[in-house]
Amino acid sequence: MPTEAKRATVTQLGEQLAASPTAIVSDYRGLTVAEISTLRGALHEQGIAYHVVKNRLMKIAAEQAGRGELVELLEGPTAIAFGSGDETTTARAFVEAIRRYRQIGIRGALLGDRRIDEGDLRRLATLPPREVLLAQLAGAIASPLSTTAGLLAASLRNLGAGLRQLEARRAGGAS
Repeated sequence: MPTEAKRATVTQLGEQLAASPTAIVSDYRGLTVAEISTLRGALHEQGIAYHVVKNRLMKIAAEQAGRGELVELLEGPTAIAFGSGDETTTARAFVEAIRRYRQIGIRGALLGDRRIDEGDLRRLATLPPREVLLAQLAGAIASPLSTTAGLLAASLRNLGAGLRQLEARRAGGAS
């Protein structure tokens, strides 16, 4: 029979999982309680909640939250980082925060309904922020347009200069 505390934990984890677009699953073996607290504080400053969880309770919470893709990552000592912001920003902040702790192994992550592995998460962490990517896209679209406009304007300028020269010759020859 599950205790009331376990039910409350499952409910809390399920709500947090449902509200977070990003959930990063890691192994925390080899860390002391003080190191976990320090890491938790560093991640909290970035808007990321970091919890050491019991796999059985997290599996129940994942199923209840409709995020069953997470269940396969829950093996051995497990800690989960819940990010509420942009996936790229969350991945970057998490990878940066755990860099000091070589013992932490990333098992994978859940981005929305898609599960990714450690390599994909690390590649995601190297991407520029969303605003920079959008600016680069806008620049890539605007560049050919401004080049075309410059070429068309050059033709009109050359036509105008040619007409002025022709007018000057005719005016000079008629005098």
